Amino acid sequence: MTDTTNGMTDTEAGTPEPVIRLSGVRAELGSRPVLRGIDLTVSRGEVVALLGANGSGKSTAVRSIIGQVPVSAGDIELFGTPRRRFRDWARVGYVPQRTTAAGGVPATVTEVVTAGRLSRARLGILRKADHAAVRRALELVRMADRAKDPVDALSGGQHQRVLIARALAAEPELLIMDEPMAGVDLASQEVLAETLREQVAGGATVLLVLHELGPLEPLIDRAVVLRDGCVLHDGPPPKAVGQHALPGHDHVHPHAPAGAGPIRTGLLS
Repeated sequence: MTDTTNGMTDTEAGTPEPVIRLSGVRAELGSRPVLRGIDLTVSRGEVVALLGANGSGKSTAVRSIIGQVPVSAGDIELFGTPRRRFRDWARVGYVPQRTTAAGGVPATVTEVVTAGRLSRARLGILRKADHAAVRRALELVRMADRAKDPVDALSGGQHQRVLIARALAAEPELLIMDEPMAGVDLASQEVLAETLREQVAGGATVLLVLHELGPLEPLIDRAVVLRDGCVLHDGPPPKAVGQHALPGHDHVHPHAPAGAGPIRTGLLS
């Protein structure tokens, strides 16, 4: 798009570049419509929260962005590139809904976090800078002292920190996080908020699925509220505390359908 007054593009004129853009996106799970033509733009440096009741389409929206859920209509772009042609996944850090960090495979904390760095490693060979990035990610989430421990010895909040460190190890420009605070103790919530604050200060763009803003509230630039697969609100975060204040909220876990298995894509899931 061009500014007709001086011929400059929006980016040249100071408008932040869109990092994520959804236009008229529709998606179904089985035969059930979940996204009903949503539009969403997240600009460089923004922190955007996706809010809404269970079943509103929040997680489906973020999973459609990273290619875990196919869309039946509409367009998705990442960094200005149509998602179907986007290949530079090292620019994107994804933290899935709370899950076992090692996926049931015996592994140490360092091994799990190192897996997140492989997208940056040349020919799969980790170099000094790669190991330093892994150590830095562990330090950011305050798990450096547990680096050699098996992940199955961790608490739920520590598992979540490891998943976030795995995403941070690639030093991504965009962080997409699906309910990073769900089931996490207050101490871990505060660590995660501090970690995100540092990423945002460094210029990262963040899209979060949240049930309540909690300690992240000061970081949120914009809230997008979904209802029945449609955008109900796109603007300043609600004054009441996040999702629990929204009409029709019925917080029930787990969110995944019974018996649903993990869907594998180019990103860790």
